[in-house]
Parts: sequence; C-alpha cells; structure tokens
Amino acid sequence: MTALLVANDGGHIMQLHTLRPRLDVQDVVWVTPRTPQTESLLAGEVVHWVEPSPPRDLRAVVRNAARCRALFERYDVSLVVSTGAALALSVLPLARMHNIETVYIESATRSDAPSVSGRAMALFPGVRTFSQSTSLSRGRWTYLASPWDLYESALGEPRPISRMVVSVGTQEGYGFRRLVERLASLVPAGTEVLWQTGCTDVEGLGIDGRVSVPSAEMASAIAESDVVVAHAGTGIALMALENGKFPVLVPRRELHGEHVDNHQLAIALDLSLRDLCVSREADKLKLADLHYAAARSVTKATAPSVLDLVPRPRRDSRVLLPT
Repeated sequence: MTALLVANDGGHIMQLHTLRPRLDVQDVVWVTPRTPQTESLLAGEVVHWVEPSPPRDLRAVVRNAARCRALFERYDVSLVVSTGAALALSVLPLARMHNIETVYIESATRSDAPSVSGRAMALFPGVRTFSQSTSLSRGRWTYLASPWDLYESALGEPRPISRMVVSVGTQEGYGFRRLVERLASLVPAGTEVLWQTGCTDVEGLGIDGRVSVPSAEMASAIAESDVVVAHAGTGIALMALENGKFPVLVPRRELHGEHVDNHQLAIALDLSLRDLCVSREADKLKLADLHYAAARSVTKATAPSVLDLVPRPRRDSRVLLPT
C-alpha cells in the first residue's frame, strides 16, 4: 500500500517532511514541484514532480490534477496526506473519487483560521481536516499536534558570531529588502554570511545574495552557523530548530508589500512565547538580539508519538466460547 504525501514547496513541504516520521507510513510517493529545495530535501525518495502551484492559480490546479491522475493507476494508493497549499486541490479530490482515505493538515502558519485551500478541502466530502493550532479546533477542524511542541531551548554561554545564515524565502513577487538592509548594517565585520535572498533586490547593499539554496546545503550551513536570521516562515523556522539553532525571526508585513497577509506575525509570536526564537520587527533588530540568539541552543524530543490520521479498526471485544 502506498501513501501519497502532497505539498507545495517552501514551508509546506518542510512541515510534511518533519511530520513524516509520526505518520506511520512506509511506502511513500511525494508529490511536489521541482525546486532546488525539494530536489535536495527529497533526494533518494520516490517523487512525482508537478508544476508550481501559486496561490489562487486555478489553471495550475487543473494542470496538476491532469498530471496526477496516473498516480492512482500506477500505485496501490491507500492514503493521501497534504499540508497544502493549492496543490492539495489538485490531488485530494482525485483521491476521494477513488474512495481513498484522504487527510488535509492545515499549515502551522494558520493559527486561528484556515487558508483558502483549507476551507475548500473542509467542504469536500470525505476529506479529514486537521489543524496544527489549538486555536483552530472547531467545526470540521480537529487539532492534531503542533510542530513546535517537540522543541525546547536552553541558555548557554555567550559566543562570538563568526558565521551567520540569513534567509528570506523564495516566494516570487515578495521581497524583504527591509530585513536585508537592516542586517547589512548590523553584521559584525569579518562574519561569514550565507545570504539567501529570493527575489529581494539587494543592489547597493554590498552582499552576495543567492535566490535559493538547496535544502541539504542550507541545513549544513545552519548547523555550522552561530546564528540564523530569517523571515518568520515555518520552513526556515523548522530547519533552524531541527539543527539546534534558536532563530531570530522577523515577520514580513502586508503593509510593506512583503506578503499577502500578516500571518507571519502569528508564527513569530507563537515561537517567541514558547521561548523558541527572538521575534523582532525589521527596523527594531539589534546586534544584541543576534548575540542573545547565538547563546541559546535547541533540543528535540527523541521519540515523538505516532499521529492517528484515520480511525483504527476496532477489535472485536466479544468473548468467543468454545463449541
């Protein structure tokens, strides 16, 4: 029996990849767009590559649905799980048409209201819908688990900053120059910095920005760094925590045209309240914030429990008497 794990790139695929050990699935086929991140993250896995699926792009939804129909003929699919976003609309309805167990787990970015894709999946008959926030536990939404529950931080000794990772994500059309400008003036002299800047305009800042960085390279750079500074996206936050780092998270703001909404404020606040990050506005970021983050470390629970996505068959509790 095969499980299809379906997610857009970025934070969505990172969340599903982190959840996978808790899903109790063995034979897996991933369904995701081909990017440097996903190629690196899923190296050695069975992957069905699809087209990018931008928000509210119905043509991409239809094209990817056509590309995914063959999956249900090629594999004996028994379960489909998705952490979104628009790509779920292409695959999950096909699974239900084949009467396959289908699960939509809302992104951890959605703390109190589902996304557009989530609302659509909640209306589709037979799709089980879960949230990763206790605030989104009502109606058809059942709280499953929070990815942040697995981590805790501790304060250690102060340390110099000689290596940094700066990441602002790769979503097309939404730069984050405010953060890059601020950091360009704060980074201590002689510090080695990996600048992952996406579509952000870095002209005149004197830095060597890279549009994207393969997942394995990014994880290695984070593990070897003294501090990680990033936009408040779930993907980079998870990667920092997975590699033992206490990140500095700076939320993008809709007001400045840095995102479609202000959901990154909720992410940064949640992790800050859990003592898992430093949360700052771009123009409030200080060198002391970087040194504080560098002095903290993060550990992860070693044996997290398996998550129940579908009802288990009930055992027959009747006592059979001998005849």
